[in-house]
Amino acid sequence: MDYIVRRSLLALSLTAIAVGHALASTIVVGQVAPFSGMEATQGRAYAAGMELFFNHVNRTGAGNGHQFVLVRKDDGGRPGDTVAFTRELIAESRPLVLAGYFGNRNIDDVVSSGVLAREKIALVGYRSSEVRPETPYVYNVRAGLRDEIHKFAQHLATIGITRFGLLYEDGPAADTLLHAAEDAAKEANAHVVVHASYPAGTAQVMPAVQQFMKTAPQAILLVATGAAAAAFIEQYRGAGGTAQVFASSSADVEQMAKRLADEQLQGVAIAQVTPSPYTISSKVAKEFNDIVAKAGPLDVPVSYAMMEGFIAAKVIVEAVRRQGRSPTREGTLATLDALDNFDVGGYVVGYRQGLHSGSRYVELTIVSGAGRIRQ
Repeated sequence: MDYIVRRSLLALSLTAIAVGHALASTIVVGQVAPFSGMEATQGRAYAAGMELFFNHVNRTGAGNGHQFVLVRKDDGGRPGDTVAFTRELIAESRPLVLAGYFGNRNIDDVVSSGVLAREKIALVGYRSSEVRPETPYVYNVRAGLRDEIHKFAQHLATIGITRFGLLYEDGPAADTLLHAAEDAAKEANAHVVVHASYPAGTAQVMPAVQQFMKTAPQAILLVATGAAAAAFIEQYRGAGGTAQVFASSSADVEQMAKRLADEQLQGVAIAQVTPSPYTISSKVAKEFNDIVAKAGPLDVPVSYAMMEGFIAAKVIVEAVRRQGRSPTREGTLATLDALDNFDVGGYVVGYRQGLHSGSRYVELTIVSGAGRIRQ
């Protein structure tokens, strides 16, 4: 009799497991980003960070038994392709959520196209170099650009710099960025003495370099892509420019290190909006490095963009986990809006209705002559 009971219990257990797996589902996460072109390094790194965590969850069953799959399309940085490929991806793969988008116009065009609202689908995690308004359906896992600018201004005030310049990508949000920089400068008793833009989606910065050479600010803040920031530093230093250079988090140090000589990059300060992926300074950094160590050879080097993708994946998995066995797009939106003070491991992400910038974390890092980050 005991044998029969044990057999029955085993059968019930196996049935429960089978039912559980049947109730669970494959969660598709869609990403349209630059996997070729000027910002390919960051696009691929962001995707690699998401896949690192998704693969870990799939192996360990930490997502309520759901299996997470990242489906990607390469827009090459072209805004028109971002919208078209987003529509294609939604129609073909039926993602629960979108993630890891890049570019000012790319994100603006996706929002203005109405596809997010029409499909009631969230976009979680993106990289841009503009001050973005709080927008329905769009959630970031990092501090906003205003926070970065204020951090720079506060730092400049502590070292006695009162005259600085601003380089930025031209576009509809340029005036908002300029006002944000002027407000931050005023609070720090400083002044934006020169500002210049470069054409969107390019690295054509020589006219801006010439403006800065004429005005000679004490410091220059680059709110630019990695490619444009690298081109500016190279041409500005080549022209004899000596101002201290600061760059927003949209400038990727790994990308700049490939282009610039050690002496050009040395001393550049870069804002970072996630914990460092290179040191075990937080729980999320340790988790990230442990998973990287088990993953084997990676297609792209470890970077801040990879860490940001990793954090975005953790937020997505948590939003799915909290919905139980039957997550939906609308349920994901509601869950994100209620995701207050989610600790991913010493780094907190939180949203509420009308507030979709998930963090206020900003730290300044200095680049050494060897192109390495020095805290």
